[in-house]
Amino acid sequence: MRVNMSVFDLFGLDGRVAVITGGSKGLGLWMAEALAEAGADIVLCARKLDQCEEAAQSIARPGMRTLALRCDVSSEDDVKALVDRTATELGRIDILINNAGFIWEEPLEETSTDRWARTIDVNLNGTFYCTREAGRHMIRQNRGKIINMASISGVSAPDPGLSNTVAYSAAKGAIVAFTRDLAHKWCRYNINVNAIAPGYFATKMSKYLVEQRHDYLMDAIRMKRLGQKDDIKGVALFLASDASNYMTGQTVIVDGGIVL
Repeated sequence: MRVNMSVFDLFGLDGRVAVITGGSKGLGLWMAEALAEAGADIVLCARKLDQCEEAAQSIARPGMRTLALRCDVSSEDDVKALVDRTATELGRIDILINNAGFIWEEPLEETSTDRWARTIDVNLNGTFYCTREAGRHMIRQNRGKIINMASISGVSAPDPGLSNTVAYSAAKGAIVAFTRDLAHKWCRYNINVNAIAPGYFATKMSKYLVEQRHDYLMDAIRMKRLGQKDDIKGVALFLASDASNYMTGQTVIVDGGIVL
């Protein structure tokens, strides 16, 4: 890293390649937009290719490269294909945002083994597969930024009146530990591993809570509003850029003051 960099250089991503899983909508697309605005080439992946292609077009800028790929992160073969094609077509992988997720609400005593397994497969195993495969390229480059998407559910137990998602909380809690431990192991390769723990944002995932539990939700959020696009873009850019080069193993809570 150059010394005495300007603030604009610290946050600039010109020439870097970023992979965002679950990047076709919601937080994934917002974070991809932030990185694109900072100059990165963007790879978006999700299970529905048409949505990825539409999302990639929406963030495209003159001179930048975009790639839209279908990928189920719970499939090792899909993840390997994603990483191999990115490396082949764009030449490198500098940033990985493990954003793809799956959430299902029901009491634990009613949760089927299949539903539990699906939640762990997407949220936790998917993060492992993507990090392992992309990390191999970053190790060879001796440089990389990995951003794992945890959740406030992974750092603090949600009130049952607000949500009942024990499987999701377990997966996200594991991601917090995964982030901290891997950061320790991969410091030697100049790879920063951090996580974001978002609260409730104005996305389709929060639509049910907003409609059915609005008053309860607003009582829990001390800022009395849902998170918006700009509330996540800056955090993602910080962790993806040189501005966070001296930070690793941390989980940044972005929740409007639920967890204090």
